[in-house]
Amino acid sequence: MRITVPEQPVGPFSDAWRQCVGTGRLDLALRRDYVDSLALVQREIGFRFIRGHGVLSDGMGVHRPYEVGGERRVRHAFQYLDQVVDAYLELGIAPFVELGFMPSELASGEETVFWWKGNITPPRDEKEWAELVRAVLRHLIQRYGLEQVRSWPIEVWNEPNLPIFWAADQDAYHRLYEITAHAVKEVDAELQVGGPSLAPGYQPEWIQRFGAFVESRDLPIDFVSRHAYSSGPEQHVPFGTHQTLKPASDLLTQFGAPRRELAGSGLADLPLHITEFNSSYRPDNPIHDTAFHAAYLAPVLAEGGEHADSFSYWTFSDVFEECGIPTAPFHGGFGLLTHRQIKKPTYHLYAFMARLGDQLLARGADHLVTRHASDGRLAVLAWAPADPTGGEPVDGHTVRLSLPVGGQANTAFAQRWSVDEESGNALAAWAEMGRPLAPTARQYAMLREAAEPARTHRAVPVTTGRADVDLVLGRNEVTLLELTPVTDETPEWWDDRRMFGLN
Repeated sequence: MRITVPEQPVGPFSDAWRQCVGTGRLDLALRRDYVDSLALVQREIGFRFIRGHGVLSDGMGVHRPYEVGGERRVRHAFQYLDQVVDAYLELGIAPFVELGFMPSELASGEETVFWWKGNITPPRDEKEWAELVRAVLRHLIQRYGLEQVRSWPIEVWNEPNLPIFWAADQDAYHRLYEITAHAVKEVDAELQVGGPSLAPGYQPEWIQRFGAFVESRDLPIDFVSRHAYSSGPEQHVPFGTHQTLKPASDLLTQFGAPRRELAGSGLADLPLHITEFNSSYRPDNPIHDTAFHAAYLAPVLAEGGEHADSFSYWTFSDVFEECGIPTAPFHGGFGLLTHRQIKKPTYHLYAFMARLGDQLLARGADHLVTRHASDGRLAVLAWAPADPTGGEPVDGHTVRLSLPVGGQANTAFAQRWSVDEESGNALAAWAEMGRPLAPTARQYAMLREAAEPARTHRAVPVTTGRADVDLVLGRNEVTLLELTPVTDETPEWWDDRRMFGLN
């Protein structure tokens, strides 16, 4: 059946998908590979905010206690913080500030998380913690300006509902939120503070108790945040993890959950930020590197803005060390890019999204149709069904559209970019190379070339302002089609049949 796309937009197309992207711990931004990767992402996709752990961890060197005459004092040092934020702003992206983890000299315990040992315990001195928060924010305002820092969301901690990230109970998190939110607002009342940054799997009572606490204490809160992942139990293999996946629609259900769970409270209508999302929560799950992954997440990016104000892909790059240093260029990392900037199929999904228009014309189970208000150009995103149960990928899935080209044109110029199991799939090329653990420079060049999407172009007939298009999709394909009306300026005397001088 052919779907007739209406000429008039049904509304604006939400750009919640590009509001934020995740990163490994912030001090990784001091590395060349990290900055090169982020520069590429910003050129071709262009996220607005970036969120990662560790702004207050020891690796950033912000909290530096010392003694003078037997008296404890603290120097707040910003050498690394300034380098990181400077690099972000130069690339057109701003920090979504996650306050954590605990500096070891301020921590109440020795429990840590990750290979790089982020401390997950409450502060042993609440006043010193509050002053640390105030000092960081005052410095950022002094260096970057009050108006700019007011636009940077400030999130209190990361996944406090999980013992691996918070070595205390929910009441202790409430206390941390109270101290921190007041400290933020003491610096400037218009700074944005929020939380609770919950991991999936929490019971609704957790966020409802948080909401009740905030309201009962009349605490500042400017947004609500949570995370979303769709993977099941872990099956470990050397240097990797395999997991089952729920349908992609489960991610959308998770996106919208806080508003349902907080219904009737004063928090229900606050901005909602999904500050991490992906299929698997493991940084060594090979699903992240596949063409399947792009097709699986396509409907999530297409519809996510209907459920949340932002949803932040975790993460932009495989420069990431929570489970240690990766041992191979393709290792199931979270990133849109591998080390040394090899594009994964999901990278192209985001790059395709960046070329969509700002007007929404139609959205279906396998397609999204937009128009650019500036020039009337149509942009269509389409994807093949991706079965998370591991069934045989669909080959030949067809999306049939009648598109409103408009105007008096007789033809439209159609450009198409595609990634699938064969095109734009550097993982497949790497496997065919024998999975080299340390590719040569020549092999890296070949992998980058294999990572580029397939490109085609053709003229499409236009009848009474409409073009009929059949998009036949390969296995796990995601495709972008741009359609531009043609103004034909071919000279009347031109005849292609005479190209070789024949009459």
